[in-house]
Amino acid sequence: MISKEQFNKEIELIITNAIREDVGDGDHSSLACIPDTAQGKAKLLVKDNGVIAGVEFAKQVFNYVDRNMKVETLIEDGSSVKYGDIVFYVEGASQSILKAERLVLNAMQRMSAIATKTRQFVDLLEGTGTKILDTRKTTPGIRALEKWAVKIGGGENHRFALYDMIMLKDNHIDFAGGLTKAIDKTKQYLKETNRDLKIIVEARDLNEIKEILKSDGVYRILIDNFNYDDTRKAVELIGNKCLTESSGGINEKTVRKYAECGVDYISSGALTHSVYNMDLSLKAV
Repeated sequence: MISKEQFNKEIELIITNAIREDVGDGDHSSLACIPDTAQGKAKLLVKDNGVIAGVEFAKQVFNYVDRNMKVETLIEDGSSVKYGDIVFYVEGASQSILKAERLVLNAMQRMSAIATKTRQFVDLLEGTGTKILDTRKTTPGIRALEKWAVKIGGGENHRFALYDMIMLKDNHIDFAGGLTKAIDKTKQYLKETNRDLKIIVEARDLNEIKEILKSDGVYRILIDNFNYDDTRKAVELIGNKCLTESSGGINEKTVRKYAECGVDYISSGALTHSVYNMDLSLKAV
């Protein structure tokens, strides 16, 4: 994953661009009927059940819009919530609260849905030693928020983007002329460019597992779209030579069975691409 400093820059970019997109040259609805001296207070109301996420992000949004706004947090990120709970109160200029409202809600609804789904997977994996990973299958422009939500839900982040880890998948391998060539070329590239990046290699069958194991320097093998029996065989072949990861259409019904095959990680794009937003409202008090 990227550094904390770079992650924070990503969050700043998201806020800046989202406010630019939503506010433009002014929130004319508020400007038209609310005096700029008016002060107000609002509450973040939960209208669903799940895991709340985005509280800290909301604070950053309010601070960006108006440094004088104050937030009283009642429920922290990662907490279970139910219908009727109040997560926080925000107080300050009424125009500022309304300017920040939609970004806060859009982000928190999405993040809470992801955190809730991630927590479901984490609970299903309890006691196995296997960790759930996200993927790059995120909404363009807000990847940092979605990966943040996975962490809040108890999951782990895979690579952030194409630049912070090497991942040799089927197309890379085929275009490079085969597994061994792809790995050798990658190691040479890293040496020539003086980059220290971990290498993950995807395997499509047990023969490819065996071929990957002939090369040194592989951090993790991606056991992709294997059935349970072959996954167990792959884990046995790999042993302690590198880490293991299962992927490929794994869902709530199958995740436990794959974990019981002994893999270190299971990655699921569904954590971020197949969720329904949690119902939240920001209501004036």
